[in-house]
Order: sequence, then structure tokens, then C-alpha cells
Amino acid sequence: MVGRTVKDVSPHEFVKSYSAHLKRSGKIELPKWVDLVKTGTFKELAPYDPDWYFIRAASMARKIYLRQGIGVGGFQKIYGGRKRNGSCPPHFCKSSGAVARHILQQLEKVKIIEFDPKGGRRITSSGQRDLDQILLRKFSATVAWMDTGTGCFRLEQLELNACDEF
Repeated sequence: MVGRTVKDVSPHEFVKSYSAHLKRSGKIELPKWVDLVKTGTFKELAPYDPDWYFIRAASMARKIYLRQGIGVGGFQKIYGGRKRNGSCPPHFCKSSGAVARHILQQLEKVKIIEFDPKGGRRITSSGQRDLDQILLRKFSATVAWMDTGTGCFRLEQLELNACDEF
């Protein structure tokens, strides 16, 4: 039996299901400024999606699951983008540090991530278990491993290829 991890499924589908779980659980409290704030100085408007905060929190939790030690500055670079300077050339601009910091603090509060002594944040064992349970609950019925005849196995309905040695 091949174990499935967060790397094996579509990031979009996983973040969508995990953000719905975060919203349903009610453990993450939204700040007062959630409907007013822009996510970066390069943006002109606030996000249109009312659940953008939960989506960003789920995405950040997934990023920390995949790569330990990311801090506020790392997330500013990850979620940064191109700033339009009118008639001048565009340049890269970091995203909001306050949004990243607040989401990290909320994820620490619900024990999904913790502060890493080496710098940045890392996922806790309960946070890893939480993400894996969402993965199994959402994707266990839709994932089927098929033998391709070459010794490689592929995920049928998620369009992922993986060669695993047994």
C-alpha cells in the first residue's frame, strides 16, 4: 500500500478543502480589518472572495508542511507579485507582512504550527495529523492506484504520475 501525502494531490483542491475545514472548525478568528485590507502594496483592491483569509491560512499551512522553517519574510516573497508603476517598468514587490504574521499567529494559537528555534515556523505533530486526515477524508474515494504495466503506478483521477518501488 502506498502512503499518500500532501505532495501527491492537487494543491488547489487540497487548499480548497482545508480552508473549508478551517472555516467550519471556527478556531481561527478573523481580524476586524479582514474586509478592508489589501494583501500587498502592489494590489489596488482588497480580495473579492469573502473567505480569502481561510484560503491564505490553508495555503500557508500547506507550505509549512512541505518546507519547514518559513517565516514572515519568506511568505512575503512567496505571495508577492508584480507592481505596476504606470509608465515606468514594473518591479517585484513583497506582499503584506501584517497579513502573513497574523495568519501565522492564528495557526500557532490552534497548534497547527509552532515556532522553530532555527528560525521560521514548523508544523506540529497534531497539525500534520490534521492535514493528513483532511487529505484522506477528501481524496481517499477519488484516488485509485493503477498499474501501468511498466512497474510504475499512476493516480487515475488526479492526473498525477508516480513511480514507486515496492
